[in-house]
Amino acid sequence: MTAPRHFINLWSLEPTVLRLMLDDAARRKSARKGWPKAKVDADAPARDRSLAMVFEKNSTRTRFSFDAAIRQLGGAGVIATAADMQLGRGEPVEDTAMVLSRMVDAVMIRANRHADVERFAAAATVPVINGLTEASHPCQIMADLLTIEEHRGPVAGKTIAWIGDGNNVCASFIHAATLLGFNLNIACPPSYGPGVADLSRALEHGGKVSLGDDPRAAVRGADVVVTDTWVSMGDKDGDERMLALANFQVDDALMDHAAKDAVFLHCLPAHRGEEVTDAVIDGPRSLVWDEAENRIHAQKSVLAWCFGAIG
Repeated sequence: MTAPRHFINLWSLEPTVLRLMLDDAARRKSARKGWPKAKVDADAPARDRSLAMVFEKNSTRTRFSFDAAIRQLGGAGVIATAADMQLGRGEPVEDTAMVLSRMVDAVMIRANRHADVERFAAAATVPVINGLTEASHPCQIMADLLTIEEHRGPVAGKTIAWIGDGNNVCASFIHAATLLGFNLNIACPPSYGPGVADLSRALEHGGKVSLGDDPRAAVRGADVVVTDTWVSMGDKDGDERMLALANFQVDDALMDHAAKDAVFLHCLPAHRGEEVTDAVIDGPRSLVWDEAENRIHAQKSVLAWCFGAIG
């Protein structure tokens, strides 16, 4: 029996696979111009396939984008929160994985603990997709890279500046930088930097990733400036985070240190007036709405790859 194609961390994939997905996503998006949102893609690579979407954390973009994605690929989706399932009442992750593997063709899970997604994938006999954990958010980064390339060309050789909390999204940017050949400048307070393991792995594999605590230095000359909320779901130290990150707001003055044609990204939801100002997120350099839409197109290609329709 062929092992299922899981999409858990970008690290586990070859650069050629990521490139294939990004190119496929761009083609699919272009082919749909002017179409109704629910019209099925011409090749319908998920025809007769079903996707279970399991949510332990609240979601807007992940929930709607994966639902739209599987429909546009010609398949069907089943959505449940952990509270809807026995998973929320203590059923072992492995038991849930084995049951769902008998009922659907793939599972997307947005989980509290990355280790649970890894356990789920180890027990599943169908593809498992990481819709977000505390350790990484690979689907978001695929959408971000698609957005950058859509507006600024190939990401290889570009400089991306990450400003703020070194969280799960930052971690996946570190993974992608090494695989796809872009420079990543990270500016975080010392107490809220990215994981040492991610940084070490990037450096060991020749990744051009730098870490400091000066937002202006990180942004200087950057092609893309990215931030995220300072307090994420599950964080218990909100007051401390707000104090530590107060000087890491992305405003027009900070953006002016970036390249002239630099663009701004944020995975949303945004806490306006905290990590980013209204002037930036609503301004001409912001691509956040394209970025949000591109969750659909990027995830369609992730699903197509998981189903073996590409690559």
